[in-house]
Amino acid sequence: MAAVKEAAIGIIRRLREAGHTAYFNGGCVRDMVRGVEPHDYDIATGATPEQVRQLFSKTVPVGAQFGVVLVLDGGHQFEVATFRSDEAYVDGRRPTSVRYGSPEEDAQRRDFTINGLFYDPIEGQVIDFVNGRADIERKLVRTIGDPRQRFTEDKLRLLRCVRFAANLGYDIESATFDAVKEMTAQIQLVSAERIRDELIKTLTRSHAGRGLELLRATGLLPKSCRKLPPCRASSNRRSSIRKATCSPTRE
Repeated sequence: MAAVKEAAIGIIRRLREAGHTAYFNGGCVRDMVRGVEPHDYDIATGATPEQVRQLFSKTVPVGAQFGVVLVLDGGHQFEVATFRSDEAYVDGRRPTSVRYGSPEEDAQRRDFTINGLFYDPIEGQVIDFVNGRADIERKLVRTIGDPRQRFTEDKLRLLRCVRFAANLGYDIESATFDAVKEMTAQIQLVSAERIRDELIKTLTRSHAGRGLELLRATGLLPKSCRKLPPCRASSNRRSSIRKATCSPTRE
């Protein structure tokens, strides 16, 4: 893991040398604050996708229209995203367009406070515009801003909320929890593939029981299962997950 981190810091140094602000962001910062070594590192920067591609020889424009470029370095790949704010969401998944902005604007557009942190590895400083560090200490999953707006923008966040709470052993903040319960029907607007992937991430890790409990408590379990295809006789873990979670329970 040290090699991955050093490569990521090297990318940040290169961006800084070219005059651009650059930080670690998202889940890797959340894990560092928790005292857990990240598996990968994402980078947020003031550089535009075009500027990123000019600075690094091996890049893949995986989402350049949203400000995201993959940088390949030392056998590792790093997602480098331009600080941005999002325009309107009309499909319940992604914004119609983005506007490049400041680190604070970028933090404010994100889903949960625990994922809205930046980290400056050169100065060794956490940058927190959304009180995410306090929620990590409290072990709370809380949306940034109005929860109904966040869940309306990307309806998969309903399931992501449960996944983070289960996998991290956190509680869901009360207003966020109420919004999930109120909006459960909207998960049916998400594709079966995206729902399946979130359920796998929730129910194949060490706190799977907690995940199942939260899926039932929020009402997401039956709504999510309606989107999944029928199981076939198979030892495949995906069909096993569906059988375990979506079969009627006996009282």
